[in-house]
Amino acid sequence: MNPSRRHWLKAAGLVGASAGLGALGNLLLPATPARAADYKALVCVFLYGGNDGLNTIVPTDATRYAQYAAVRKTLALPQASLIGLGSSGYGLHPSLAALAPAWSEGRLAPVFNLGPLYQPITKAQFRAAPQSSELVPDSLFSHSDQQVLWETASTDALTRTGWGGRAAEALATANPVISVGGNGRYGLSSLSAPLVLPDPGADFGAYELGTESWRTSSAPLVARANALRGIYEEVQDNDLAEVYAKMQRDAFAVSDRLAALIKATPGQAGSVAAIDTAFAPLISNGTVADGLPRQLYQIAKLIAGNATVQGNRQIFFAQLGGFDTHGNQIGASVLDGKHAALLRQVGDSLACFHNAMKALGLADAVTAFTQSDFGRTFTPNNSNGTDHAWGNHHLVIGGAVRGGTTYGSYPTLTLGGPDDVGVDSWELQGRWIPTLSVDQYAATLLAWFGATPAQLDAVLPNLKNFGSARSIGFL
Repeated sequence: MNPSRRHWLKAAGLVGASAGLGALGNLLLPATPARAADYKALVCVFLYGGNDGLNTIVPTDATRYAQYAAVRKTLALPQASLIGLGSSGYGLHPSLAALAPAWSEGRLAPVFNLGPLYQPITKAQFRAAPQSSELVPDSLFSHSDQQVLWETASTDALTRTGWGGRAAEALATANPVISVGGNGRYGLSSLSAPLVLPDPGADFGAYELGTESWRTSSAPLVARANALRGIYEEVQDNDLAEVYAKMQRDAFAVSDRLAALIKATPGQAGSVAAIDTAFAPLISNGTVADGLPRQLYQIAKLIAGNATVQGNRQIFFAQLGGFDTHGNQIGASVLDGKHAALLRQVGDSLACFHNAMKALGLADAVTAFTQSDFGRTFTPNNSNGTDHAWGNHHLVIGGAVRGGTTYGSYPTLTLGGPDDVGVDSWELQGRWIPTLSVDQYAATLLAWFGATPAQLDAVLPNLKNFGSARSIGFL
């Protein structure tokens, strides 16, 4: 390799690093056109910090609501404020009111008391097991470790790959997991990291290959871009350089394909009117509200443009942080404050997203679901907050969801009862032992997505420990 060419490769590598060695460089498999009739997408919404599921979905019958209110005290939501879920005996936090129509349509399903499990476990088994036992998930109540266990569907905090990434690999999807919420463990597979995309309005791709008018109208810049592409089109004279060059070529192709779609903002070129209308409550002056609304708007565009994104199976990842509500979980009243604001963002965003899918005629093909580090203690602390727990409640929404009913068993609301890990007085805080596993939750989603039983066993190694109870049934 001559010195000038080596110099160009080195310089181009620095210029295009974000497109080649980062997320875009993971797209090594050739993409295939989408088959609209068989298109499906999963959308994971991770609530970082540990959402308080006990104030997200509350029992409304007189006996259990009284148990809830007696323990929750100042954190207890007024019974009249809850968004009733028909005759199910449960109600949503009032900040989730935007999801009520999806429940009425039979397209929203609450799933109770989920968490990382190696196999079904009773309180007696948990109490008798040593910390080193495979029955006890690693580092319970730890943020970083429990995030890993949820994202990997494992009980081993050293698990490297996420269940989304393993699923994408097992099903040979055209793209890796597509993340608009950063580079989390969920989308990591043995061969690739997730494809991490920016917000609407952002430029995407190698800087020197941008398509801005000031660049494409400049002869020297056009010549520089053509030279850069030409270098990577050449067959390299050693295997390592050729692999690197191929990564860059694939990255350039993906950025060329997706840049315009990613950049589109409400009402501007490339936007989709049906999506803009659905997200109108979260759009102001042509800008989608920051956080989860903006991420789900971006995913909605990518789903609408699935022929451009390519592939008939797509897995997306979004996230919202701030749920570690140790203090000041409520504001001046229990109906406002930190947790209420976060849930409002979740409810409004998911409702707009679901409405967008309906408007596109894709609701039956798209399922969104929540995950989080863990639940929170039944007992409040002295700072108007709650602390780390284990089992938690989650929401699944989409046109294929068998909603209008709940799934799983809500824990017995008794401190020190059969679902509470605690026995001694100091540990009676209502940390629920899960009765459904992350594996069963993921298996239900992935079976709908198209995974075979053998693929489910490969993606979710602990699933076999749950016998015939592989599916929760909400899809």
